[in-house]
Amino acid sequence: MSLNTNMSLDKTSHPGRPGLDEQVPSRYALQIGEIEVVVISDGVLALPTAMLAHNVDPAVRAAWLDDNFLPPDALDWALNVVVVKSGGQTILVDAGLGLDPDLNLPKAGQLIKRLEAAGIDLASVTDVVLTHMHMDHIGGLLVDGVKDRLRPDLRIHLAAAEVKFWEAPDFSHVSMPQGFPDALRSAAKRFMKEYRSHLRPFDEEYEVAPGVVAQRTGGHTPGHCVVRVASGGDRLTFAGDLVFTVGFEHPKWYNGFEHDPEEAARVRVRLLRELAGTSELLVATHLPFPSLGHVAVDGDHFRWVPTFWDY
Repeated sequence: MSLNTNMSLDKTSHPGRPGLDEQVPSRYALQIGEIEVVVISDGVLALPTAMLAHNVDPAVRAAWLDDNFLPPDALDWALNVVVVKSGGQTILVDAGLGLDPDLNLPKAGQLIKRLEAAGIDLASVTDVVLTHMHMDHIGGLLVDGVKDRLRPDLRIHLAAAEVKFWEAPDFSHVSMPQGFPDALRSAAKRFMKEYRSHLRPFDEEYEVAPGVVAQRTGGHTPGHCVVRVASGGDRLTFAGDLVFTVGFEHPKWYNGFEHDPEEAARVRVRLLRELAGTSELLVATHLPFPSLGHVAVDGDHFRWVPTFWDY
């Protein structure tokens, strides 16, 4: 199955049209010292619950789902991106799904219209940071008409190891539903063709703007990175796909999209241990919107502590 490249901005963005279909909040703003951060929901991805942990007994996974009042077969995963404003720069961290590549993901791909609803003009984006190149992190940039509205001097930051990985990606250790590997390959190939001249690869760490640092972690993909935001004693980490809802209680359960699940588990434990020690805020792609909270140590695993909404 190949990615549907016939994307149209008209299907994702309707400037001036009232958002009558918006029944839930889709953006959440906060300050990290002098840095502005906005978490924006790109929607949700309906995926099989087996994707949460393919290395455990299905009965154990089913018990966890039942304990958390979650459905047994399919689950809506949140899909979040972040906009960061620092030092006169506007930084988009990840870009959502874009249009559904014929994989029954109709509830995602909301980013463009939700950026507009938040008053964020595509032309104001100076930088993009990609945690990795899975299609639900780059697809928004592939919607027809989006590139024309972006700045010609747009800088796209990602780890050099990620660029290299997608030249010949290894799917031998993943456990994805049928059609996903082909769609992921297709999206990455098209992205590299359209945006190669905008890429600014870094090796291990790069300061994108004052107080905004991208750090390669590996694990989920070889070039996966997180984004650390720090200002005035406040700190926040956008963890991308290193942490899923089940990953606090069971950090060594393998997610189906992890290209190196053993390394991903090691990186996840290391990051959660660090965040529990610093008490800094955590945001992640697939934690329930607005996905903002803290990490606490709970015996031999961790506990997710969502923040109270600040009105």
